[in-house]
Amino acid sequence: MAEAAVRYLRSTTRTPAPRPVEPLPRPELRCVSEDERAPLDRQEFRRVLGHFATGVTIVTAPPAAGFACQSFSSLSLDPPLVAFMVGRTSTTWPRIARAGVFCVNVLAADQAELCRSFAVSGADKFTGVAYDAAPASGSPRLSGTVAWIDCAIHTVHTGGDHLIVVGRVNALGTGTDAPAEPLLFHRGRFGRLTEG
Repeated sequence: MAEAAVRYLRSTTRTPAPRPVEPLPRPELRCVSEDERAPLDRQEFRRVLGHFATGVTIVTAPPAAGFACQSFSSLSLDPPLVAFMVGRTSTTWPRIARAGVFCVNVLAADQAELCRSFAVSGADKFTGVAYDAAPASGSPRLSGTVAWIDCAIHTVHTGGDHLIVVGRVNALGTGTDAPAEPLLFHRGRFGRLTEG
């Protein structure tokens, strides 16, 4: 009898289809006014916040745009959203915005040099870099990374001198040929996890 009840409940309980997420309208961009600036020393701000260790990523978009980014995080499970921050003066961001999609490549501990090459402005960052196309967006999915997250731009918010980019995750996975250990950034230097 209990088995019959469970079968009945399973047959009547259906998982609702995911609700479409309506993107918010893009906010108007504006400059930060003088009365909004906190009386903080910029170098001290950077020094103190540098004590917060972060992972390191490279955000890419088709056909070949990308930049190094440590301000990345997961945002929402339902719907699946992630976020990264990019400086409003970035020359790569307009190319990603035009593409409307991006792939976050989570770097492995041995990819510090790759990160440095994507942190420079104006160079051809993809020369000699192995990658394939991410399945949903076609963005460059870099080889040897710990993980990748393939997204469409969901919305963009202003945040002082940066933009907060929210992406809807369409596909993701972990690297098959990469070590599990991620690249970290702490107090102005690259590092790695240590057992202790």
